[in-house]
Amino acid sequence: MSTGGRGQNRQELATVLSEVARTWRAAPDVTATVEAITRAAVSHLQGTEYAGVALCSKGKITTVAATDDLVTEIDQLQYKVGEGPCVDAITHHRTYRTGDLATEGRWPNFALAASAAGVRSMLSYRLFDSSTTIGALTLYSTEPDAFSDDTVADGALFAGHAAIALATAQTEAQLVTALESRDQIATAKGILMERHRLDPAQAFAMLVDASQNSNVKLHDVAAWLIDDTDQLRREFPEPVAG
Repeated sequence: MSTGGRGQNRQELATVLSEVARTWRAAPDVTATVEAITRAAVSHLQGTEYAGVALCSKGKITTVAATDDLVTEIDQLQYKVGEGPCVDAITHHRTYRTGDLATEGRWPNFALAASAAGVRSMLSYRLFDSSTTIGALTLYSTEPDAFSDDTVADGALFAGHAAIALATAQTEAQLVTALESRDQIATAKGILMERHRLDPAQAFAMLVDASQNSNVKLHDVAAWLIDDTDQLRREFPEPVAG
């Protein structure tokens, strides 16, 4: 392929990914975003039969989206033996491409089991926002040497767009959770103020004490109080004035 032709193809891919990224950002939550990312990877990255996204949190890696059960099976093999392209992409902040897993020497414990399961090629990208690692995007094929240099380059562009969309989705999810927690705590304070004739500071202090004494998060204590109050109101409704 000529340099000019390749440049045109990259430009076309960038245009496609810009459109795809906008649909990712419109996804309703993190789960929908990662599922859309994996489907788009299969559609737009040459040689890709399956794709998966793994996220890392508190030192643990979890596959959260996969286009096929085989992806989940292969990822679990990686996590079990502690080695493989996805694990290393997250750990070492690099892109990892295999040739034929049947002859791969970098991850001997993983590669043999993966090739026996039917996967012969993998390509893993670290997903990150600024300096923070979010997880990894991994492409899979049942064919050996499935991913060319061009696909590696295209995939890097794709992974960059995916990381931005995923980081945005996670931030929005955290914001929604924070707002919901704040509303729950405010409602619980109101219940305690009414029930025990407390002022706002006293009601909040009571919630904090309950949280600390029970070793339960504050918003969970608030949610329990709200649910318990709703249940009591259903069981013992206030009489209607005649």
